[in-house]
Parts: sequence; structure tokens; C-alpha cells
Amino acid sequence: MNLDHAGYGRIQNYDRLATVYDRVFGPGLQAGRAQSIRQLPLWPGDSVLEIGIGTGLTATHYPEHCSVTGIDVSAKMLARAARRLAQSNLHHVRLLQMDAAAMAFPNNTFALAYAAYVLTAVPDPIAVASEMYRVCRPGGYIIFLNHFLSQHPVLSWCERAISPLTERIGFRTDLSLAMLLAGTSLRPVGVERVNGTRPLTLVVCRKPL
Repeated sequence: MNLDHAGYGRIQNYDRLATVYDRVFGPGLQAGRAQSIRQLPLWPGDSVLEIGIGTGLTATHYPEHCSVTGIDVSAKMLARAARRLAQSNLHHVRLLQMDAAAMAFPNNTFALAYAAYVLTAVPDPIAVASEMYRVCRPGGYIIFLNHFLSQHPVLSWCERAISPLTERIGFRTDLSLAMLLAGTSLRPVGVERVNGTRPLTLVVCRKPL
């Protein structure tokens, strides 16, 4: 990976989070992970790319009839994910250390590219979304599960105000879905709220044939 100083600092942050990630970001967000993966348009033999697989909290939810590649910048996160895969005897998921903003995969590699709770945790969400589009096959799907900036004027003001504080612990609260779409070639074919009492947005885009 070719990372600048800020990129290495980000990896160090994720490495430090690895030991507590499941407790802090697991229970409250797991319902959204499970629900979104159940809704993924997966067919037998499909190749899936998961961006920011972290400690592998999503791994057990993928059907065994597809082939999953999970990437993350943090080696310590991936080490925990590897243990989870071994404990669950999962052989259809492979793990790679890679920067989502500059992936090593050729164009049009995957039938589906999926990112859960990632876009607000990376320095350049537009670059990550554009890379997901690039490596997805024509006719394939690019899917995000994330918090996006509220359209309510008061809530959006609050989210913008607290974002400098939340960025210190690794995520931002002011990412606008409209801004993300305007900066990429992505066009949604579906947008819905998931995750029960802590609603998040599931955005489904499809790459033209």
C-alpha cells in the first residue's frame, strides 16, 4: 500500500481499536449489517468485495454459494477477522490488507461491492466510492450502509457541528449522500432505512451494462 503520513496514522487508529471494536461498534450496528446482507442481490457463484471488513462481523452472514473478498487497511483488524473465520470454519471468505481508495484489483472484477459503516470513516469517501464503481462489473451492484447527513435543517446543523469532534475517534457525521453521488458516477436504484431503533441508510447503486 502506498500511504502518506495521514494514511499510516489512520491505520494506527484502527489497530488501536481492534481489541475493543466488537464491543464498541458491534451490538448497536450488527442488526443493520445482518439486514443489509440478507438484502444483497447475490446469486450462486457471485464474487463479492467487502470494503473495510474490520474484525469480520459480517463474515458469517454471507451465503456460502458466493465468494467473498474482504479488505481492510488494519492488519490487527484482519487478524481478528481471520480468527473469526477459522472459528466458524468459513472457507468462502478471503482477507486482504488494502487501501480502499487505491485498490489493486483490475477493472470489472466483482459482481458486487459492499461497504458498511466505511464512508464516514475514510479520508476521501468519493475516492473509495469511485474505486468500488471501477472494480464492479457492468450490471453489478455498489452498495453502502452508512449514516448520512440528515436533511432536517436542525439535525444537519448539529451533525456538522459535532463532526470535528467525532473525527477524533475515527468517523465524521457530516457526509452528505447528495455530495457523494454528485462526485461519482453512481446513481441509486434504491435507498431505504435499516437497523431498527438506530436507523441507517442502505443505498443500492447499479453499474450500467
